[in-house]
Amino acid sequence: MAMTLPKESFAGRVYSLTIGQPPKKVIFGGENVLPFHSFEGSSPRKPVIAFEIQDVVPDDWPEEIQKPYSEVMGDPALWARFCCETLGAEALALRLAGTHPDRGDRSPADAAETVRSVLSAADVPWIILGSNHAEKDAAVLVAAAEAARGRNCLIGKAQESNYKTIAAAALAHDHKLVAMSELDINLSKQLNILITQMGFDKEKIVIDPMCSALGYGLEYTYSVMERIRLAALAQNDPTMQQPMLGDVGMYVWKVKETQAQEEDVPQWGGLKERAVAWEAVTALALLVAGAELLIMRHPDAVRAVRNAIEELTS
Repeated sequence: MAMTLPKESFAGRVYSLTIGQPPKKVIFGGENVLPFHSFEGSSPRKPVIAFEIQDVVPDDWPEEIQKPYSEVMGDPALWARFCCETLGAEALALRLAGTHPDRGDRSPADAAETVRSVLSAADVPWIILGSNHAEKDAAVLVAAAEAARGRNCLIGKAQESNYKTIAAAALAHDHKLVAMSELDINLSKQLNILITQMGFDKEKIVIDPMCSALGYGLEYTYSVMERIRLAALAQNDPTMQQPMLGDVGMYVWKVKETQAQEEDVPQWGGLKERAVAWEAVTALALLVAGAELLIMRHPDAVRAVRNAIEELTS
């Protein structure tokens, strides 16, 4: 008798979400199985990776991650074109880091001008992020959402302290929304409910459960993301069926393993290989936990994760 492999099926499904405009739009989500379990059900789309750029030259990026962008980092529009034309970016994430009160305190008007500049430079789908200063982001992302009107961007991050303002701006200018909570499934669910009570479509939200790097709490991040995905599929919870974002680069490139020089810790091996591996392994772990969208930095790490996705989905 031939052996029949057991299969697990779920009642729930992750919402599909589209950002960008034809022909350069991307769609992610839509699966009714656990990550890469296409043999058990429908997993119609591969995860999407967005390259990160910033509105100012990052003063907190270690040397190894600055090297690939050294000639373009001073101009966000040039940086965007480089990512598209040289690195083959399918999506881009603009982080308005220079608007943070401690990192330049650039105005909402300055942010809007940067948004218009980069959107004109690259017609790929865009994620537009604030500086993660909740109060300042409320003003900055209103201006950014207006400047990006008509481009169907993903705007964020909306948090408990500022979601009303940012969600209203995304709604008014027809964008999608990133909802970020602090590594707690109940907080994530509560924020989604609050946003939808404003009239925002639950199928236009992306969950950001927060992230952590390999060796720095990745296991906890993994467990929270896994619980969110199981709530969506096994419990068929409509407040948890949004796609998930892994904002990988910003967490990975601040840990010592991506910065310590080889002469200081020779047992750790070469810095570039180590740092790239740190980002790639973190990203792949988040994909296996349930993320459908990643924001990454190093081209070699992106290449490694793309290859892994191809292998896992072939």
